[in-house]
Amino acid sequence: MAAKIHQTYLPSFSVPTSKPKRHSRLLTISASNTNRPSIAGRKLRAAVIGGGPAGSSAAEALASGGVETFLFERNPPSTPKPCGGAIPLCMLEEFNIPHHLIDRHVTQMRIFSPSNIAVDFGKTLKPNEFIAMLRREILDSFLRSRAQSAGATLVSGLVTSLDLPTTQTSPYTINYTTKSSSRNSLAVDVVIGADGANSRVAKSIDAGDYTCAIAFQERIKLSDEKMAYYENLAEMYIGDDVSPDFYAWVFPKCDHVAVGTGTVRSKHDIKLYQRAHPIPEHPRPVRVRGRVALVGDAAGYVTKCSGEGIYFAAKSGRMCGNAVVKASEGGERMINECDLRREYLKEWDAKYVNTFRFLDLLQRVFYGSNASREALVELCGNEYVQRMTFDSYLYKKLARGSACDDAKLFMNTIGSLVRCNDVGTHMKGLIL
Repeated sequence: MAAKIHQTYLPSFSVPTSKPKRHSRLLTISASNTNRPSIAGRKLRAAVIGGGPAGSSAAEALASGGVETFLFERNPPSTPKPCGGAIPLCMLEEFNIPHHLIDRHVTQMRIFSPSNIAVDFGKTLKPNEFIAMLRREILDSFLRSRAQSAGATLVSGLVTSLDLPTTQTSPYTINYTTKSSSRNSLAVDVVIGADGANSRVAKSIDAGDYTCAIAFQERIKLSDEKMAYYENLAEMYIGDDVSPDFYAWVFPKCDHVAVGTGTVRSKHDIKLYQRAHPIPEHPRPVRVRGRVALVGDAAGYVTKCSGEGIYFAAKSGRMCGNAVVKASEGGERMINECDLRREYLKEWDAKYVNTFRFLDLLQRVFYGSNASREALVELCGNEYVQRMTFDSYLYKKLARGSACDDAKLFMNTIGSLVRCNDVGTHMKGLIL
């Protein structure tokens, strides 16, 4: 079949003529880039690879800001993903997520230690606070549709490779397949890789490797009577019997529970596992190169300790899209690597690098052995720990406590680790 190639930079797809409703924040465009080459007669053209929360949020921001945007997604809208689907309270308002998309309002988290001691986590939640549980196929379809409403063109196809430009201003070429054609290509000015931990965009720009955790999840449908138990309850299990270095979860959805676990240990035969989903364990060595930027899982924005990635995916996508809009002055000028580093990477690292470092520390301290996991569950019974944890999780800011309470918590942590290390030596014979 003859290849379908878009060789010109001029728009070759139809664009809605009516002004779309905008959901992203409007930007104040500065004139600081007056030395950038103009692209008179057209708009800056961007391709976003991957239609999950990261890609859809980037595409919406780009299209709303005046950039000609193409959003590539390989999976059908109804394809479920092996993801817990928990999102923090702040995301609902910040990203205008309708409440009818929420399956469950979780207000209680029950954590089980390796010795099966259970601690209820959620005592400090206010009446209006909860963890929203959604199905990823529902959330992703909604965000993609909203990006389309903002003016992005959705391309249902698999991106197979990315051809790099020969000069600083020449185009990138996206090569992709669709159901009707095995050879298609599109020339663009900017590429945003939102195509997950195994990102082909990242490989194309030699962004480097990183350690990946592997998550497995199944959906188990329960009777109404059994689902009533999980009305507002989620469960976490930690211990060597469920994961050597992570945790297992039971998250309630509309008529079923999502049951999953994960591990960071190397799995050479990953294809033997059903529905395994790679989760990055730290940011990639390179997240911007040339006019290509990585967001979401492709960039490595998944927190240690909790394995959370949905909010950070959407946030990084929006920040990157807004950065392109700002640097290009609403799609009127070409951008370069310095623009992406200044407007995107610098802003992201300033906002979140400390959060990622802190959670990395927690995982190294508490997930290393069953003894340290016992200490973690013991500490989770402390109301100060619960308040600080939920304030940080729900609003995506490191909560600030009092110096006195922090000092007490530090001493309690040391005490728990010491006690549980002593107890841990005797527990091994009890946990079978």
